[in-house]
Amino acid sequence: MPPRHRLLAVVVAIAWGLNFLAIDASLRHFPPFLLAAVRFSVIAIPTLFLVPRPAVPTRLLLGYGLGFGTLQFLFLYWGMHAGMQPGLASLVLQSSAPFTVLLGAVGFRERVTPRRLAGLLVAVLGLGVVGWTRAHDAAAFGPFLLVLAGGFGWAIGNVCNARAHAPNPFHLTLWMSVVPPVPMLALSLLVEGPHRVAGAFTTTGHLWSALAGLAYTVVIGTLLGSGIWSWLMARHPAGLVAPFSMLVPVVGLSAAAVLVGERLSAAEIAGAVLVVGGVLYGATSRSGAVPTSAARRSAGRAGGPAAPPGEPAEARGPSRAGRAPSRSVSVPPAA
Repeated sequence: MPPRHRLLAVVVAIAWGLNFLAIDASLRHFPPFLLAAVRFSVIAIPTLFLVPRPAVPTRLLLGYGLGFGTLQFLFLYWGMHAGMQPGLASLVLQSSAPFTVLLGAVGFRERVTPRRLAGLLVAVLGLGVVGWTRAHDAAAFGPFLLVLAGGFGWAIGNVCNARAHAPNPFHLTLWMSVVPPVPMLALSLLVEGPHRVAGAFTTTGHLWSALAGLAYTVVIGTLLGSGIWSWLMARHPAGLVAPFSMLVPVVGLSAAAVLVGERLSAAEIAGAVLVVGGVLYGATSRSGAVPTSAARRSAGRAGGPAAPPGEPAEARGPSRAGRAPSRSVSVPPAA
């Protein structure tokens, strides 16, 4: 992997890590469900007219859109609006990794290697440590559970995305954005109310910073970040590219500490180290490469995953002609 490609991978991880601060800025003006509806509508409208629909089963496209786009961001935005700090949110969303393995193993009998299982158990332990520090404060524990639910929604999207084998994964990500706007807008009108929805477009408190955060999320986080990530995944083995996404919570936590004064307790820092280290350990083989099944999937791939995030995606690709798709779901090594 040439140095300039590694630099691009680092740039994407930084962009995705800063994405959580952009979301936090947007939530200071927009209510969470409306923000999710607007964020995906901005992508969905041009996609419907300009991007060819990916050749994947409709049920998998809908499952990807409902899991990754709707459930993940419903709970992530709700949790952050309820008080979850942006840096910590970037870490807790790593729960998508063990949830993805669990769904694959239970629902599709995916094979879980001992190394991956060990790494994910360490990550779960780290999440448990973070959750334990929050359990003593009901105001802090609720947002933690909401973001954890967002990680589960992401895992649902991961399983559907991995089994879709889209010829152009970036197109699949764009079309995934077509699914969330209608249910999120309906939920916003029902829960947040028409008056609050109208107020978000007619008042100016924090409006410009909110719009700047929204623009960052759409343009930098989704289009540019996911586009570069797909380009890298199409040209290198997944095991070389995917670990760079473990920089996302590192960037998210560091940027939140510097820019908004977010502070973690010693126990939360220890939990963060366990989460990042556990997911990274489980995502690679002993030689530092991706596990064999994922390596086979990445061979001959036309493109890589695209997921904005705070939003990297799993390492996966279509099977080669004449070979049945692998029964292993690759786990996203970052949020």
